[in-house]
Formats: sequence, C-alpha cells, structure tokens
Amino acid sequence: MPGVRLPYEFLAPVRTARLVLRPMTDEDVDDIHAYQSRPDVCRYLPFEPRTRDEVSEKVAKYSTSLVLSGDGDFWRLAVERAGDPGHVIGDLYFTIKDAANSNCEIGWTLHPDHTGSGYMTEAARAVLRIAFNDLGLHRASAVLDPRNHASAALCRRLGMREEARFVEDLWFKGAWGDTAIYAILDREWAARAT
Repeated sequence: MPGVRLPYEFLAPVRTARLVLRPMTDEDVDDIHAYQSRPDVCRYLPFEPRTRDEVSEKVAKYSTSLVLSGDGDFWRLAVERAGDPGHVIGDLYFTIKDAANSNCEIGWTLHPDHTGSGYMTEAARAVLRIAFNDLGLHRASAVLDPRNHASAALCRRLGMREEARFVEDLWFKGAWGDTAIYAILDREWAARAT
C-alpha cells in the first residue's frame, strides 16, 4: 500500500538557488495578468486570455489552496526570482491526482520574458522533490498539448518520458486537439538525484 503522507500544508516559501515559490497574494494580480492575458501564453492552456478581474478572482481562490488532503487538492504557486522579490514571473500547478494510487500532476506557466533561463525547470524540480521526498508519492505526470514543444522539452529535462499521445481526444479552442502525457516514477527521480 502506498505510503502517501497527507495531509500536507504549504507552510513556508520554497527557496531554490535562484527562485522563491510561494502562495499567490492580491499584490500579484498585475504580474500574473501580464502573462495570463497574452494569447501566445494561453495558446496551449485550457483557458483563453484572462481579464484582470478574472485573474483577481483566480488568485483569491489559489491563495487559500494550501493544504493537500486528497484527490483534487492543489497548489498554484507564484514563482519569483530571489533577487527580485514581489515580482511574479510565472506559476506552478501541483495536484494530488489519485491518492490511493500515489499519483500527482504538475504543470506550469511562465512569462515569455523569462523563458530560456531554466527558471521553470528549477521550480518544477523543487516541487517534485516535495512530491517524492516529503509526500511519498509514486508517480508524477504532466498533461500537455504536444504542440507545446517548450513544455515537452521541460518534461524531458525533469526526467519525464512521454507515455501516451492521444490523437484528437478533446475539443480544444474550436478544433480537435491532441494530448500528451509525460511521467516519472519515484525510483526514477531518486536515481537522477544520486
């Protein structure tokens, strides 16, 4: 039986060499709106560009989602550079997909001005460390549009493999779209860490 350690509360910011991952606050709305309002950012996301009011509503919800107790519980964390506190450059999504089977899912969004520097790889690694080391999860997956080559490359940098590609499995923004599933197991993660 999986030894998933829930509930788990996000109590303090997670710091990496260059980043801080923390809960979103009302003060982040303008920074988050700056990228979630862009068509190029939303092209492969399940939502259209958001208005400032829509972002504000989402941030209010995300800022209180800090406890993982079971299936569907999630974090949506603000990502900021350690040297530029209070300025959000992206966000990271993490959810308990299936606690009984020790599965989680991870996703990310980054402002285009900050791509190509490895920030989201660094942020995702920090959250996967929590998933495997602290929560005791067995499998982490990422679900994405296979046309999103940057996210697919990020998955590979994290050690995830493409496990499935579903052809035209969903109606996505006015056309049939494909879905790619990437994943990594706890033992594979541990082997990469040594």
